[in-house]
Amino acid sequence: MKTRAGLRFTLATVGLIAALPAAVHASSPPETTVQSFAGRYSTHFRNGLVSGEEYWSDDVVEIVPVGERAAYIRVWLQFYNGHSCDIWGVGRAEGARLVYHDPNPPPLPTLPHCTLSLSHHGPDLLIEDAENTCKSYCGMRGSLMHQTLPLTSRRPITYMRRLRDSRNYREAMTTWKDRATP
Repeated sequence: MKTRAGLRFTLATVGLIAALPAAVHASSPPETTVQSFAGRYSTHFRNGLVSGEEYWSDDVVEIVPVGERAAYIRVWLQFYNGHSCDIWGVGRAEGARLVYHDPNPPPLPTLPHCTLSLSHHGPDLLIEDAENTCKSYCGMRGSLMHQTLPLTSRRPITYMRRLRDSRNYREAMTTWKDRATP
């Protein structure tokens, strides 16, 4: 025969077990919608050359939804002495991130394929090449490892016709469609 204390313990245990799936779901990262990333992010900053000369540069990220869980991504970042990173393609929503898996083989067969992710990280759009697998898309002083742009810089893309007519966009869409068809 159960005592009142034992019954309360049993009911409390059953209640915790029943709440477990909701708690696990609540701790999982939210699903990304490509619309939550859509737009143009940019920052304008002073840059320099080894000669001491200074000039203005712009970092730009463009994200255009092309499907329910896919988006065209272009990342163009500027670095010291005129070096840059420039990469584009169609990424897919994976958890709370947009992830681009480069379909092109790496420059050396022993290297892993380039994988680039974009996520909301506090007040920033975080661009992450965690393993430095996308280095071939950057100049000597450039990197796609842990780069950020402020989320407050996000604007609607007002030049969609020009963007869709660009070589980068057309190439990305052709590659994406070719990979999607059996």
